[in-house]
Amino acid sequence: MPAVTIRNLSEETHRALKVRAARHGRSTEAEMRDILDAAVRPANRVRLGSAVAALSRDVGLTNADVEALEQGRDRTPANPMRFE
Repeated sequence: MPAVTIRNLSEETHRALKVRAARHGRSTEAEMRDILDAAVRPANRVRLGSAVAALSRDVGLTNADVEALEQGRDRTPANPMRFE
Protein backbone atom coordinates (compact mmCIF):
# COMPACT_ATOMS: atom_id res chain seq x y z
CA MET A 1 0.00 0.00 0.00
CA PRO A 2 1.37 3.48 -0.83
CA ALA A 3 2.69 5.69 1.94
CA VAL A 4 2.82 9.48 2.05
CA THR A 5 5.07 11.72 4.13
CA ILE A 6 3.90 15.24 4.93
CA ARG A 7 6.75 17.59 5.72
CA ASN A 8 6.69 21.03 7.34
CA LEU A 9 3.31 20.54 9.00
CA SER A 10 2.83 23.27 11.58
CA GLU A 11 2.60 22.32 15.25
CA GLU A 12 -0.86 23.90 15.41
CA THR A 13 -2.14 21.77 12.53
CA HIS A 14 -0.64 18.61 13.99
CA ARG A 15 -2.20 19.36 17.37
CA ALA A 16 -5.57 20.04 15.75
CA LEU A 17 -5.34 16.72 13.86
CA LYS A 18 -4.60 14.87 17.10
CA VAL A 19 -7.58 16.52 18.83
CA ARG A 20 -9.86 15.77 15.89
CA ALA A 21 -8.69 12.14 15.81
CA ALA A 22 -9.33 11.77 19.55
CA ARG A 23 -12.85 13.16 19.12
CA HIS A 24 -13.50 10.52 16.45
CA GLY A 25 -11.88 7.75 18.50
CA ARG A 26 -9.10 6.89 16.07
CA SER A 27 -5.41 7.43 15.49
CA THR A 28 -4.02 10.60 13.95
CA GLU A 29 -2.96 8.56 10.91
CA ALA A 30 -6.47 7.13 10.48
CA GLU A 31 -7.92 10.63 10.81
CA MET A 32 -5.61 11.93 8.07
CA ARG A 33 -6.63 9.03 5.79
CA ASP A 34 -10.28 9.87 6.37
CA ILE A 35 -9.70 13.58 5.62
CA LEU A 36 -7.84 12.76 2.40
CA ASP A 37 -10.47 10.24 1.29
CA ALA A 38 -13.27 12.76 1.86
CA ALA A 39 -11.35 15.45 -0.02
CA VAL A 40 -10.54 13.46 -3.15
CA ARG A 41 -13.50 11.06 -3.21
CA PRO A 42 -16.54 13.00 -1.94
CA ALA A 43 -19.69 10.97 -1.36
CA ASN A 44 -21.76 13.24 -3.60
CA ARG A 45 -19.44 13.00 -6.61
CA VAL A 46 -20.98 12.30 -9.98
CA ARG A 47 -20.39 8.74 -11.09
CA LEU A 48 -20.28 8.43 -14.85
CA GLY A 49 -22.15 5.13 -15.12
CA SER A 50 -24.94 6.33 -12.84
CA ALA A 51 -25.20 9.63 -14.72
CA VAL A 52 -25.49 7.87 -18.10
CA ALA A 53 -28.07 5.42 -16.76
CA ALA A 54 -30.14 8.27 -15.31
CA LEU A 55 -29.92 10.20 -18.58
CA SER A 56 -31.08 7.20 -20.61
CA ARG A 57 -34.00 6.66 -18.22
CA ASP A 58 -34.93 10.36 -18.47
CA VAL A 59 -35.09 10.24 -22.27
CA GLY A 60 -36.91 6.89 -22.23
CA LEU A 61 -34.30 4.61 -23.83
CA THR A 62 -35.04 0.92 -23.59
CA ASN A 63 -32.99 -2.22 -24.19
CA ALA A 64 -34.69 -2.52 -27.58
CA ASP A 65 -33.38 0.94 -28.52
CA VAL A 66 -29.84 -0.05 -27.60
CA GLU A 67 -30.11 -3.30 -29.55
CA ALA A 68 -31.31 -1.38 -32.63
CA LEU A 69 -28.31 0.94 -32.35
CA GLU A 70 -25.97 -2.05 -32.08
CA GLN A 71 -27.40 -3.62 -35.23
CA GLY A 72 -26.84 -0.47 -37.26
CA ARG A 73 -23.31 0.06 -36.01
CA ASP A 74 -20.43 -0.12 -38.50
CA ARG A 75 -18.02 -2.74 -37.16
CA THR A 76 -15.30 -2.06 -39.73
CA PRO A 77 -12.02 -1.34 -37.94
CA ALA A 78 -10.84 2.25 -38.26
CA ASN A 79 -7.70 2.98 -40.26
CA PRO A 80 -4.81 4.27 -38.19
CA MET A 81 -3.94 7.96 -38.50
CA ARG A 82 -1.08 8.84 -40.83
CA PHE A 83 1.22 11.78 -40.25
CA GLU A 84 2.95 11.95 -43.61
